[in-house]
Amino acid sequence: MRTRIFADENRRWWTLGALAFALFMIMLDNTVVNVALPSIQRDLGIGLSELEWTVNAYALTFAVLMLTGGKLADFFGRRRVFLLGLVLFTLSSLACGLATSGGTLIGARTLQGVGAALMLPATLSIISATFPARQRGLAIGIWAGVSAMALAIGPLIGGLITEHIDWSWIFFVNVPIGILGLLVGRVVIEESRDTSSDQRLDLPGLLASGVGLFALTFALIEANAYGWTDPVILGLFVLSALSLAAFVLLERHQRSPLLDLSLFRSSTFAGANVVALLVTLAMFGVFFFMSIYMQNILGYSATKTGAAFLPMTILIILIAPIAGRSSDRIGSRALMTAGMLCLAASLAIFSRLGLDSTFWDIFPGLIVGGFGVALVMTPMTAAALGSVPVEKSGVGSGVLNTFRQVGGALGIAVMGAIVASYVDLNGGRPDPASFIDGFQTALTVSAGFALLGAVVAWATIRKHRHMDAGELAEAAA
Repeated sequence: MRTRIFADENRRWWTLGALAFALFMIMLDNTVVNVALPSIQRDLGIGLSELEWTVNAYALTFAVLMLTGGKLADFFGRRRVFLLGLVLFTLSSLACGLATSGGTLIGARTLQGVGAALMLPATLSIISATFPARQRGLAIGIWAGVSAMALAIGPLIGGLITEHIDWSWIFFVNVPIGILGLLVGRVVIEESRDTSSDQRLDLPGLLASGVGLFALTFALIEANAYGWTDPVILGLFVLSALSLAAFVLLERHQRSPLLDLSLFRSSTFAGANVVALLVTLAMFGVFFFMSIYMQNILGYSATKTGAAFLPMTILIILIAPIAGRSSDRIGSRALMTAGMLCLAASLAIFSRLGLDSTFWDIFPGLIVGGFGVALVMTPMTAAALGSVPVEKSGVGSGVLNTFRQVGGALGIAVMGAIVASYVDLNGGRPDPASFIDGFQTALTVSAGFALLGAVVAWATIRKHRHMDAGELAEAAA
């Protein structure tokens, strides 16, 4: 009996190891690509819209399919869906590295997003099914730590690989990691699924939300190429509005909806999700264009660009857990409001950067921004999960992560539209002075989004229940 317990114990931690490998890849791909963008643009000869789709194809498919990925895992088996996602992610990473055109790279990045959407929800579900309650908090804490580490070192790894090897290796590096995770996962992960009788897939909801989000993002990215009054762009905006309205109507009447709209009756849950969308909308575009600014305008190397982001990411890692514990004592409202105000101040500092700025002009914005994001992220997650019933915390987490991913995709699209209205970036290297004008305007608009987030946080966030150790660790991610 004792030997069997010991074997089960070892199996659990091997399972966590396999999940950690996969999670590291997913989170790394959120940030590792940014510093390689100028190199990708030069080598493949692509314009701004294709460069934006290189990032957005991953973020958008990840966002649109994340809730569906969780449903598929519960329905068909978490181990099966996780391994399927891992295979797809690994193969598409190989395709990304081999890409010789913008279209091929964007297609492979789209498949990467599908793989990530299948994998990420399954990782937490497998942990919940594998670990007993006494160990679950520690396991999710390790899960959160791996996630944070991958996000933090992504820009630096991307810079080192791009400068000293080649940008394609930021994708090739996923292949051996994916193969190792697949081999270990097949052996150690046990199958589990939701066996309740009311499980079903919401295919109409998936189709309506996917069409709506894709049409909206495509219209924002391509509006400057076609013209804002072009029938194609106007038609896409109309299609987006109709599809998203249809999605809301469908979800109100589905027996097992993809998105449980009843959760939004809580002002705290609704407000936390709006803040999640606004904070990533403000920040993802900044990371995208700051990478271009540092390399194309200031002449930074890819490695130096990646290292420049470290003060912000390290602060986020250090402060986020403290902010999570503080939200239990004083609530999330004040922390989220202060964080969004700090983020707005950070973006205002960045908006004053010019042609002859130095790292020390950038540094204050990184520090203030690091504090701001850290003060928002964990309390925001704590507020969202704490405002829904415990049995729906998984759904609540999925909704929140979807809003975050959609906000990131829209942020790149909106900032890209603003910058492109000042200068034609599709011909290669932008005119520096015109780029700075568009860059500064886009950052000012992003600061406005952050201020709006502060108002939403103060107006909507109320007291919520304290979460247990496992939920707090998940919030820290």
